[in-house]
Amino acid sequence: MEFEELIAAALAVVAPRRLQGRLVGDVGAALLTADGNRFVGVCIDTPCGTGFCAEASAIAAMVTAGEERIARIVAVWRDDQDRIYVLPPCGRCREFIRQLDPANLDTEVVLGSDRWAPLRDLLPEHEWPSPIS
Repeated sequence: MEFEELIAAALAVVAPRRLQGRLVGDVGAALLTADGNRFVGVCIDTPCGTGFCAEASAIAAMVTAGEERIARIVAVWRDDQDRIYVLPPCGRCREFIRQLDPANLDTEVVLGSDRWAPLRDLLPEHEWPSPIS
């Protein structure tokens, strides 16, 4: 699957709306598992801060289906002028991806229509620290 297909899958679930006065669905994510399955999700913002990112939503769908190894992931947002942006995962999502499976350090994180980086490059200090004494 090319980047464009995964970006299109993420964009297909972007449907911003208000829920209890909060914006939901304005960011969409799509991931491709190591087994070749695709999962999507949207962000949910809540007043108390317990909402979650679109990546976490897609990951929850993947885990529900019994998988944990992510080959590639992307998140997208569309602005008021209908321009599309690829968004890098936040720090919480980066760590979440890593903790699901050690092999996810090699997940291809899509950063644009023609560029990506392995998760390990976005989490340079991912190893557990050595004791200082």
